[in-house]
Parts: sequence; C-alpha cells; structure tokens
Amino acid sequence: MSTHQHFESLVRQYSAELYRFAFWLSKNPSLAQDVVQEAFLRAWKSMSELRETESAKAWLMTIVRREYLRTLERKRLDLIDIDDVIGREEPSVQDDSGESDQVRQAMLKLESKYRVPLVLQVLGGFSCQEIANTLQISEAAVMTQLFRARQKLKDILSPALQTAEAV
Repeated sequence: MSTHQHFESLVRQYSAELYRFAFWLSKNPSLAQDVVQEAFLRAWKSMSELRETESAKAWLMTIVRREYLRTLERKRLDLIDIDDVIGREEPSVQDDSGESDQVRQAMLKLESKYRVPLVLQVLGGFSCQEIANTLQISEAAVMTQLFRARQKLKDILSPALQTAEAV
C-alpha cells in the first residue's frame, strides 16, 4: 500500500472520531473542523514518523490536541460566522436523548484538565496507559484526573437528577 493510500485509509477511518474529540475540546463545530483539517495536514507531512499502524489513532489524537492548543496560543480575533448571522444551525454532535445532552453539557463544564482525559476514555476508547502517552503525563495522574472528572461530573449532574426525580 502506498503512503497516499495509507493516509487516505487513516482519514476515512478516524476523521469522525477526531472531529468529535476536537469538538469536545473546542465546543465549536467550525473550530473543530479547522483543527481536524490542520491535524490531517500535519499528519500528512509527518507520515514518515508513524512507525506502527496500531498506534495511528493515538498519534492522530495527539496531533489534534496539539493543534487545538496551537489555535489557543494564536489568540485569533473573535470572528462572526456568517452562517450564525443568517440563522443556519451547525450540525450537532448529539443524539435525541435528553439525558445524553445533559451529560454532554455537564462534561463541557469540566476544566480541560479533567475533560480531555475523560473524553479520550469515553469517546476514544483509550486505556489509561494510552491516555498517559497521548497527554504525556503519568498513568497515576490520568487515573486521578479521571476519578476527579467523574466526581465533578456527578456533582454537576446531581441537582439535575434530583429535579428530574421530583417531577
């Protein structure tokens, strides 16, 4: 398989997961698309660095995370999306369930330090070791952050659950 074909297969296989991850990081559909496109561009330029196909997902997730952080560092001016002005809705990354929307909204309230490992585990299906490698922190730190993320999520969701039970 040529490098070009290999790259195309990676794009097809992981683009949806990378978009979901970028969306969870940025909370902005347009920015998430831009981050994923930039990440794929960087990945294409660095294809020679990918030694094992099995690690492609973690490698791409790391590139997305770094590209997202780069966009934050650039401190771009706030731009108004013309589609928002016209009133066209962006495609939504959610299902029809009210509960999952509540969980998603609660996760978005978490600090990035806790949200990122949780999203990698829940959406990406990464193990603690893979998350540690991706974030370049220890496995113990990942487990602590995941524990605290779940505790904070529980605290955020508890009032909403009690309200729903009362109704």
